[in-house]
Parts: sequence; C-alpha cells; structure tokens
Amino acid sequence: MTHAEFVAAWREGRIAVAIDPAEAARFVSARLLLPFVGIAVVGLGIALVLSGWLWTGIGIGAIGILAPRMIKRGARGFLLSRIATDPELFTAGVAAGVIEVVPNDPAPG
Repeated sequence: MTHAEFVAAWREGRIAVAIDPAEAARFVSARLLLPFVGIAVVGLGIALVLSGWLWTGIGIGAIGILAPRMIKRGARGFLLSRIATDPELFTAGVAAGVIEVVPNDPAPG
C-alpha cells in the first residue's frame, strides 16, 4: 500500500492503524539517536557541575535523563500524528513492523 492510498483509506475510515507503544518507543529512539543525545546532554551537565555551575549542571543533567524518557512515552502519539503527512516515516514504520494497517470491519446493517 502506498502512502497516498493509505492516507485516502485512513481518512475515509476504511482502515485503522495499530501501533505498539513499546515498539514505537524503540523506533523513535533509534531514529532520533536518543541514547547519544542523552549521553551528550548529561555529559554537559557533569561538565557544568565540575566547573562550578552546580544547579545549572544538575538541571541540564536532569534534562538529559528525563527528556528521552518523555519522548519515548509520547512516541505512539507522535507517530500517529505524523504518518499522514510524512511518507518516509510511514514507509520506515511499516518496514520496521511498528505501524500495522488493519482493515476496519464494516458496520452491520
């Protein structure tokens, strides 16, 4: 299914999207390189603490620890909001098995 077909079917309600939150967190973390960014920010916080900027360094270090966790927690919602507008993200998510397109059951009647 191409991205254009997906968007048209999703807007018409013919399909639904299933995204596993744990898989979404891993997928977004890998695409944004969160472990490397987190390590760099925590390292900056440690450097600030060692150079005498105690509270600023602690704050920056806390951001380096908490921000990746918050990003991972919101990964499912991020993917749901972006896949309709970003064909590359949709294709990568489907290829990785994170995004599953499920046909909607027609209403009886």
